[in-house]
Amino acid sequence: MKTLRLGLATILAGALTFGAVPAFAMHCPMDMKQIDEALAKGTSLSETDLEKVKALRAEGEKLHKEGKHADSVKALGEAKAMLGLE
Repeated sequence: MKTLRLGLATILAGALTFGAVPAFAMHCPMDMKQIDEALAKGTSLSETDLEKVKALRAEGEKLHKEGKHADSVKALGEAKAMLGLE
């Protein structure tokens, strides 16, 4: 019985993990679009912070293309926070 519960828990955890990947994958392009729109409107960030936002945005896109969606969302989230979008 204990083994059955452990097996079911493992299957459930795997299903939730693999189910989350497409959600992250869809999230990245939306985040990139929000960042791009905010940058196009202009910002009061310092030149240093602006360069960091652009670097995080580029890193997020690179990670997205590599299939590392959780890392991409994290990098893009940092950029959005710096822009005041979160």
